[in-house]
Amino acid sequence: MEKIKETVMDWRLHVTVLAITIVSELIGVIQIPIGIGAILLLPLLYAFVFGLILNPHVFNVAKGWVREREVQNASPLIIIAIMPFIAKFGTIIGPSMNQIIEAGPALLLQELGNLGTIVLAFPVAILVFRMGREAIGACFSVAREPNIAIIADRYGLKSQEGAGVMGVYVVGTLFGTFTFAVLASILSTTGAFSIEALAMACGIGSGSMMAACSGALVNAVPEMEEQILALAGASNVLTYATGLYLGIFVALPLTEKLYDLLGGKPAEKSVPGEKP
Repeated sequence: MEKIKETVMDWRLHVTVLAITIVSELIGVIQIPIGIGAILLLPLLYAFVFGLILNPHVFNVAKGWVREREVQNASPLIIIAIMPFIAKFGTIIGPSMNQIIEAGPALLLQELGNLGTIVLAFPVAILVFRMGREAIGACFSVAREPNIAIIADRYGLKSQEGAGVMGVYVVGTLFGTFTFAVLASILSTTGAFSIEALAMACGIGSGSMMAACSGALVNAVPEMEEQILALAGASNVLTYATGLYLGIFVALPLTEKLYDLLGGKPAEKSVPGEKP
């Protein structure tokens, strides 16, 4: 109870978060044309950068304002901040069920593509980079908000698995929009894939990545704008709706099993299951 009171009354932490949020929102979305498309810089990216700059573990000069107390108090607030996302998923799934059904089997089957991280990235993480259980959190999914919620509930974000999923989440936020914008722009001009397929591929459960991907496609094929946005939106909703269950019942158990089969390192006794 004392710890909760200390976190709630930590005005320095709340002022810092509020300032970062306001400044990031005031900067807004910045679009940088790159010839074959555009790079979208979103407020979430700025917030990460500002948070990194103010992290006393990264820059000693930040200790003048953000102390170790604020760092410790911020940890449990991550869980609280994720809860609205979980509630949002529940409100999306029900009302969008007809849209999901009408989208047809192509959208339903595309969710299986999210298991590609286990097939491609997980063996590399374990066998090449010799990662520990961080590889489970990092590779069982594309590490977006629903996947963070799964890891937070199962292991806690202060666990090794939590460090893995948050690491990939940050990297995805920093470079995901750029990668999606460039890939969509390039692939839309090759003729190797239909525009409809590329539009469906935009929806991986990330609003920022979907916006970058669909925006690049619209820029390349403006006469198909409505169709691109509709398919990308339906795909994103479907990923929210089915991706959570796929992660819980298929991807995470499969990754755990593969971790044991590949001889992964045992968990550190002081970390797993530790909740903020």
